[in-house]
Amino acid sequence: MASNQSIQKLSGTLPFEGLAKNEIFDALDGFKANDVPWRSGRLLGYTYDPGEDALAIAHQAYLRYLTENGLDWTVFPSLHMIETDLIHMVRDLLRGDQKVVGSVTSGGTESILCAVKTARDYARATKPHITRPEMILPETAHGAFHKACHYFDIKPVLTPYDTETFRADVPAIQNAISENTILIVASAPGYAQGVIDPIAAIGQVAQAAGLLFHVDACVGGIHLSLMRRMGYSLPDFDFTVPGVTSISADLHKYAYAPKNISTVFYRNSDLRFHQYFANRRNTCYALVNPAVLSTKSGGPYAAAWALMQYLGESGYRRIVQKVQDATENFVAGINRIDGLRVLGKPDMCMFSFTADDFNIFELADRIRGKGFYMQPQFTHGPTPANLHISMEWGCADSVDAGLEVLREATAEVRADKSAINLSTIRARVVEILTTSKSPDQVEANLRELAGLTSGQLPTKMARINSVLDALPDELTEYMLCDFMNKVFV
Repeated sequence: MASNQSIQKLSGTLPFEGLAKNEIFDALDGFKANDVPWRSGRLLGYTYDPGEDALAIAHQAYLRYLTENGLDWTVFPSLHMIETDLIHMVRDLLRGDQKVVGSVTSGGTESILCAVKTARDYARATKPHITRPEMILPETAHGAFHKACHYFDIKPVLTPYDTETFRADVPAIQNAISENTILIVASAPGYAQGVIDPIAAIGQVAQAAGLLFHVDACVGGIHLSLMRRMGYSLPDFDFTVPGVTSISADLHKYAYAPKNISTVFYRNSDLRFHQYFANRRNTCYALVNPAVLSTKSGGPYAAAWALMQYLGESGYRRIVQKVQDATENFVAGINRIDGLRVLGKPDMCMFSFTADDFNIFELADRIRGKGFYMQPQFTHGPTPANLHISMEWGCADSVDAGLEVLREATAEVRADKSAINLSTIRARVVEILTTSKSPDQVEANLRELAGLTSGQLPTKMARINSVLDALPDELTEYMLCDFMNKVFV
């Protein structure tokens, strides 16, 4: 544990005399005191652990390429070789032919940004009459697509989903097409409930309308492809589906590579051309970028390549089998706990569950207090607030412990007379919105109700999440930005 003196020296000012190596690393270890220990098998989201040996190899490869710069492949041609091999390996999993091309990116969000930017620029080149481009998004699509719309000035046209299966509504997508539509989006699977949209049917709609169609397989591209090879019954979602023109698939999720690395693919190079950006209109060097970032470490490239070479298909199959078995047991176990139920029927190792008669956000805090983390998700229309689980190799042995914690925590929340009541919070929010005399007063009253304090991270989230869950979407988004703005001081 770092001394207070070391931590003080490392906070806020550049030390005049550099610290000793042991002080630096002691301080860094001390900073992690309140982090959820991600290798404990109890962090059911955010991280993906391939096991000690595989992770050690990935770390060594990462450090060997830490300072190589992916900005210029003519200077570091080895990165061109590694990227090409990564793209070809994933393309094979996604059943793309030799015409399918791709790029490595820093993560799912960048892959999605690239796919949307490509669709916008392709429309500019081929449909110049479109001046107000639109993108059709099922309400189950990831928020990164909304981010792309915000960045690239594209109107998101939201379509509903089946509230039992959580799959996109195909007729609604067809009805949403307009003369300004440039792209249709679907998920394989959707992050929240882990179900695959009807990709084949949406592909037919896209083909008939002459539209680009992106499949967000950021979480599922690798895992689902391996499941299919192993004989699991799954609907087609990849380049074998006519109409699919682009796919995103992360490597730092279910390929278990260290962050940050993802991939994005296109049906052909004519499409990918519109992803690129070049500039020579200044005194600097001529710039050409295949994706959003310019400078980027070669570490993630080398680590992903090394890990995939080490595990091979047989290693990944062992992971997939264990993870799917654990998921099946977890889902069944949750459904047996009185008051809890899994939403929909997940197609892979991601799912969510809700509570029928108590505040799910209180449950999240109780679980975290017992050493587990499950990700809260807000109410959306008819879909109740819920907790999300991303099962992975490092957590697969923790299912029994997780179920025991859920049983204990559920009983505790039900017995706690002081637990936050969502209906009470919603009534107070309505009162604030209708009686406050100014926007500033609304904000102040909501912050007080949520218990937010500037410059401090909360130790519990139930009250904050309960308030945010009760707000209209736009106000929730404002409060989230305001919260972030005040936490980082």
